[in-house]
Amino acid sequence: MFLDQNVLKSAKSPYLKQHASNPVHWQEWSAELIEKTIETDRLIILSIGYSACHWCHVMEREVFEQEDAALVMNQDFISIKVDREERPDIDEIYMRALQLMKGQGGWPLNMVCLPDGKPIWGGTYVPKDQWLKVLSQLAEMYREDRQQVINYGDQLTQGIQQSMLLSLERRPFEIAPEDLDSQFKIWQRSFDLEEGGTKRAPKFPMPVNWSYLLDYGISRQNEAALNQVEFSLDKMAMGGIYDQIGGGFARYSVDALWKVPHFEKMLYDNAQLIALYSKAYRHFKKELYLEVLEQSWDFLLREMRDESGAWYSALDADSEGEEGKYYIWTADELQKLIPATDWALFAAYYSINENGYWENGQYILLRRESAEALAHRFGIEIADLKVKVKTWQNILLKEREQRIKPGLDNKALCSWNALMISAACETYRATGQDQYLKIAEETAQWILEHQSGDAHQLFHAWQDGEAHIEGLLEDYAFSIEAFIQLWQISAKEEYLHQAKAWTEKVSQDFEDRSSGLFYTRPMSGEKLISPGMETQDNVMPSANSTMAHNLFKLGLVFAKSLWTEQAQQNLGHLKSQFLEYGESYANWSRLALYQDPNFYELALIGSDTAAWQKDLEKDYHPLHFLFRSEKATEIPAFKDRWTEDSNRIFPCQKGACQLPYTELDSFKSDFH
Repeated sequence: MFLDQNVLKSAKSPYLKQHASNPVHWQEWSAELIEKTIETDRLIILSIGYSACHWCHVMEREVFEQEDAALVMNQDFISIKVDREERPDIDEIYMRALQLMKGQGGWPLNMVCLPDGKPIWGGTYVPKDQWLKVLSQLAEMYREDRQQVINYGDQLTQGIQQSMLLSLERRPFEIAPEDLDSQFKIWQRSFDLEEGGTKRAPKFPMPVNWSYLLDYGISRQNEAALNQVEFSLDKMAMGGIYDQIGGGFARYSVDALWKVPHFEKMLYDNAQLIALYSKAYRHFKKELYLEVLEQSWDFLLREMRDESGAWYSALDADSEGEEGKYYIWTADELQKLIPATDWALFAAYYSINENGYWENGQYILLRRESAEALAHRFGIEIADLKVKVKTWQNILLKEREQRIKPGLDNKALCSWNALMISAACETYRATGQDQYLKIAEETAQWILEHQSGDAHQLFHAWQDGEAHIEGLLEDYAFSIEAFIQLWQISAKEEYLHQAKAWTEKVSQDFEDRSSGLFYTRPMSGEKLISPGMETQDNVMPSANSTMAHNLFKLGLVFAKSLWTEQAQQNLGHLKSQFLEYGESYANWSRLALYQDPNFYELALIGSDTAAWQKDLEKDYHPLHFLFRSEKATEIPAFKDRWTEDSNRIFPCQKGACQLPYTELDSFKSDFH
């Protein structure tokens, strides 16, 4: 190993490569490296970030590119760079450490660790003078009072390990619908009734939360929940967090208004938001949501797709060293591009006024008034306004394409690509357009060809045509979920059987036998300072909550009661948490909704059921788990139910089915 030089030029990750010219002797994480640091008895600087992280770039410029900082880091420490998207298992553990130390976390995540990786100090962005002071103090403490430092590292590591443990609930899981009503009343207190979302800044879109509240509002007929979902989705779609010209959402808004974004665009956000707006469109029937879907898909296909069929990870916030430069405009720039006869209307539509003003004469395009209200105010037909808006968008998009683009992180991650399959499936349900089914199947084929190994193994990352990094729980969980959805809309059984095979592998390689929950990484894999087991839902659903959904659904389809019971048992472990802290356990709460007496499995069987399914899925019914078969099959959910001469719908609950319906209208009359 070359500990006296920067080795990141040979890394696969674009984020690591960004640091390859730093004077810091950066190393890439490996088990072998940790063994070497133990031998050398030097403290570790562990710096974790990602390519689209603005403050990661700032700290690189201000600290890691500076010779005096590098001199200190190289003299007394071994410095390791980690891409949190490549290694979320490492990030999970050290983020937990930072939260235990400081009460909150973020990126860049900078830790100083003992030679064996146990953390002793943590922070996020740190100015150079403070950074050097901290490093000097820690190096001196390690020389002068080593045992005290080691003891602190041991204690903190024990705290990390204990924080990963759950108090296990062994009683049969039971929940009344009223329990979720009580949870909602607690959650409701945090709603921002002025600007949508919840009362905080910065504001993250949190699609997991709004997806649950949409399901809850529909299933419990709770108008307060539905109103806040609709209001929040409207505000996000019209805000600066949404790219009004090119489509796609930024990671978060720095304010409470959805106005000023942190301009990076992440694949996982956009995949989940597309799925959410697809479901919301089916329920609310708002043209605004359809416009978001179409424009966001245009963005992803234009800027985020590899020729192999893979989806890239992220677009940077910065271009030419300036945050947001690619996306913002001055009034003079806009007036030169927009026809003078349209200017007043354009300026009102996109808030070229105090509402859209940001700084230094620059504007963030956003909307504070609906298209309908604006058309009425200007005395123009709504159809004519939409034609004008499309023309403006084309003009500005063409002009923007001439600018230097933000950096692209072109690695592909299995888990995030799986989210894109689910997004395409949901948009197919919402629109009925075959192009989205095609996208879903092409992405599924990419995972099977480029992210799969022997014995149903998955890999986590793909770069430059090569799969690498052992698959993590999130890769399997999100892929299983995606392939179940793809089976549902396509009726191709190979997707279902692949989902089942991956589930069996997860049970074998990841399951904690004492709880039924799953570790973040395979039990036989690399040993870190703590086994990870994430259960909280955050900007993405936790892999454990996703696996609980997968077990529940596959258990119903394959009549495997052990799987449905395990899903309910795991839900039971989290019952007290998700009822009190709904925002952190939204995907678990969605599974709890399935315990409602109105939850049905709907098995469509017959040679011409595709049209029936499209009809049934025009509206969104979160308590219906609908799937179909176009042939006789041995899958337990369909077995012995095939007839040659008719389509039939079997409404079932926990595998027990009612008499079938042979007329679609009759079924809709009873169940819609």
